Amino acid sequence: MIKLLRYLKPYRLSVLSALGLVFLQVIAELFLPTLMADIVDIGVVTGNTSYIFKVGAIMMIIALVGTLCAVYASYLSSKTAMAFGRDLRSQMFERAEDFSLNEFNKIGTSSLITRTTNDITQMQQVVMMSLGMMARAPMMGIGGIIMAVSKNATLSLIIVFVVPVITLGIVVVAKKVTPLFKLMQTKLDNLNQVLRETLTGVRVIRAFNRVEHEKDRFKEANHDLTSTSIKVTKIMAVMMPAMSLIFNFTTIAVIWFGATRIDNGTMQVGDLMAFIQYVMQIMFALIMLSMMFVMFPRASASAVRINEVFDTIPEIKDPLKSRATHTRDGLIEFKHVTFSYPGAEHPVLKDISFTARPNKITAIIGGTGSGKSTLVNLIPRFYDIDSGHILVNGMDIREMTQKSLRGKIGFVPQRAVLFTGTIADNIKYGKENATMEEIQYASEIAQATDFISNMKDGFDSVIAQGGTNLSGGQKQRLSIARALVRRPEIYLFDDSFSALDFKTDSKLRGALKNETKNATQIIVAQRVTTIIDADQIIVLDKGQIAGIGTHKELLKTCDVYREIVSSQLSEEEMAQ
Repeated sequence: MIKLLRYLKPYRLSVLSALGLVFLQVIAELFLPTLMADIVDIGVVTGNTSYIFKVGAIMMIIALVGTLCAVYASYLSSKTAMAFGRDLRSQMFERAEDFSLNEFNKIGTSSLITRTTNDITQMQQVVMMSLGMMARAPMMGIGGIIMAVSKNATLSLIIVFVVPVITLGIVVVAKKVTPLFKLMQTKLDNLNQVLRETLTGVRVIRAFNRVEHEKDRFKEANHDLTSTSIKVTKIMAVMMPAMSLIFNFTTIAVIWFGATRIDNGTMQVGDLMAFIQYVMQIMFALIMLSMMFVMFPRASASAVRINEVFDTIPEIKDPLKSRATHTRDGLIEFKHVTFSYPGAEHPVLKDISFTARPNKITAIIGGTGSGKSTLVNLIPRFYDIDSGHILVNGMDIREMTQKSLRGKIGFVPQRAVLFTGTIADNIKYGKENATMEEIQYASEIAQATDFISNMKDGFDSVIAQGGTNLSGGQKQRLSIARALVRRPEIYLFDDSFSALDFKTDSKLRGALKNETKNATQIIVAQRVTTIIDADQIIVLDKGQIAGIGTHKELLKTCDVYREIVSSQLSEEEMAQ
């Protein structure tokens, strides 16, 4: 938790001001019982009315000053805590943005969301309470003990016996609940994961009549979290009644022994009243500390989870010194590339070598699990390869910054991803400063103009979250338009035509041929008709290249390709 406090450095002045105001508030509260004792012992006993009014007025002024200090300290602590949480969330988001896909898979998307929201909220609350309650409690406790001893040192021995008992109880409870709080955060991750999967996969769930199954999954995860929360609450519930019981017995003991001293003439009534007030302040300070011990274990568990994200070093880093490429033609070269996913027994891609040239279409085809999408994902450096080299314009991509590399690429993923906003906003995602003419032109090439013009607000039509108000083919065409609008050197189409009908597919490929003639195109496809006219077809089989050539060449030389073609085309179509 201490490591995260460095994010409070920009707010040092606010923190010190809040602590200073809390100190003044405590001084004011400690001074009031003594003044009350003087009113009783001097004003009431002697009947000095003017003294009572005089000291009473002083008490009112001190109480007002203490109240103002408390209000402004609370404002500063809240403001600082919120700013602290904002900065933590920003840093967490920036760190997650630097993660490779391996880090995302390792930590988990649901867990990252929980850590960025719930865990940071726990830290915010602790910071806010630390600048208020936590700072006030030791000041109040120590000050109360000093003032109580000044009133009657012998009677103060009661406090010496009580404080260690309460402290021991707080420590025991904290040790019991700390591991449970850690478990709660993990179970909250699980609940978020089930909820996220249920909401995103609602169509599949309903299509397969698995609604009841998903309800049971959520119920189980929810019950799991609830049972742990109840267990923690039961332990914490014992603390407050126990504190109240000890407090009441302490008050009884103070009044009992204090009355004896008043009867003996060794203590005045006003002093006993002030002593009782100081004991109450000491006990209240201990109660505040116990509340902090409730918060600290959970915040500590959250801090560990937050630090795990910050301590995770991204595998993919920019080189310390990157060299500028001298050419801008989009030439891609794979030289003996091998790649494995973390923890996998066998490589996904083995000894891959080929060249994709500008003004040429390179197509990749193969069976399910042959490594087609993985190969395409290596070019923008979503993953780092185990061995070999991937060159763009003659330079190894590991010697280029990720920004400069990806700035050369127009990427259309296998699963079309759209963002909440207008159609124009989604297309501009490819080029932030794109003009309306560029957006319209890219849409026309992507064969998206027809359905966009039929929508109520055209390019200003709002896309629902996840693009649920569009069909699969419409989403794919918008994804293609998003890539086209940036006019990159390299186009990567990862099975991006699968949701299109044959007519639209044909028109789109014809339009792309003219638009991307000076760029390098790599197309991953399942349908042979999509890549039949490609300049070069790479056939993958079990992570290795089974053949490279044109459609006609591969029909003669590659058995794997011939099997794929025969499963999709008739003999007449194959002969053409």
